[in-house]
Amino acid sequence: MNAELIERIRQTNGLACLECGKCTSVCPVSTFSRQYSPRIMLAKAVRHHFEAIFQDYDLWSCLTCKKCDEYCPSGVHFTELIRALRASAKRSGFDGKCSHSGALQSLSRIMAAEHLKQNRLDWLPNDLKTTQKGDILYFVGCAPYFDVFFTDLELQTLDAARSSIRILNALGISPVLLPNERCCGHDLLWNGDVENFKRLAEHNLKEIARTGPKTILFSCAECMSAFKNLYPEHGFTVKAELKHMSQFLAEKIESGELELGPSARPVTYQDPCRLGRHMGIYGEPRRILAEGSSEGNGGVGFYEMKQSGSRSLCCGVSAWMNCDTTSKAIQTARLKQAKESGAQLLAVACPKCQIHLVCAMKDKKVNESYGIDIQDIATITLGRAKLK
Repeated sequence: MNAELIERIRQTNGLACLECGKCTSVCPVSTFSRQYSPRIMLAKAVRHHFEAIFQDYDLWSCLTCKKCDEYCPSGVHFTELIRALRASAKRSGFDGKCSHSGALQSLSRIMAAEHLKQNRLDWLPNDLKTTQKGDILYFVGCAPYFDVFFTDLELQTLDAARSSIRILNALGISPVLLPNERCCGHDLLWNGDVENFKRLAEHNLKEIARTGPKTILFSCAECMSAFKNLYPEHGFTVKAELKHMSQFLAEKIESGELELGPSARPVTYQDPCRLGRHMGIYGEPRRILAEGSSEGNGGVGFYEMKQSGSRSLCCGVSAWMNCDTTSKAIQTARLKQAKESGAQLLAVACPKCQIHLVCAMKDKKVNESYGIDIQDIATITLGRAKLK
């Protein structure tokens, strides 16, 4: 195991670390937690202090947001090293502190069971058209479970799916939906559970292959990241073009097939780490939100937050791991930035961002100071679309 980890340190360029500390200076966790330092974690790894790392609470504090990778002058892929360290820790019997007592990890592992039966599509309204085979497949993700699990937050993460399918129908598209879709496995892999991640990847790709899509659409940035980056890294071939709904909608707007009216409220945008730094998708969501909002067109505008694009601040929790006072401080800071941008509406492109930021607003003081309406970008688009 140590030989494998030592090789992974070399592959992630860990030996090139200059100990300059830029990783720690830009890390969202380090900003609010003095004890956390990517530089120190990397130094321990390079010195092969693996047992100490495995027992360290902060191994699981990393948001894997890639902000440190973005700034590292030596090209160290710290985020990938964290994934390798967690997998080794897991194999050695160590585990992190899961948020919600590990319920969401358990749910993902249950979905890895071979003969599981689900009522996966009972959320689908009768007036929406879907099909069993076709060129375009919409991968729903775990939103049907999130809305039930987070009832106290009064979330509607399924609105992203309903809005996406309603727009697709208006464009003459009946997307394929999988009645036996499972969790994409993203969170399990980042928790170090490689085996159950592989089971979920294999299952989903088999189900998808039966429907023959040329394009797979996602509202969840983490699901898309799993298909685009993590499945191929683990030997799985995805035989379809992958697009986030924001990319698909931007294309339809630019081709003239989808027309938007002006926004009624000033809006800003939360870059999901997976869509942004993990896949480099920054422009399309902004083009949608800014569409029709130019001066003289009745629009009220799109506003950037203080930290945006590749420098964006994460929503504070990753893969349902450590959720603590540091997480809440990050989320509060992000909501403060959204408020200070002048926006009245915060657009998201990942249900996890929505869940974590809405959860932070449960704090009365945070809500009074920085409360803001949060909606998925497809829902915002549907509200402004001039559909026939």
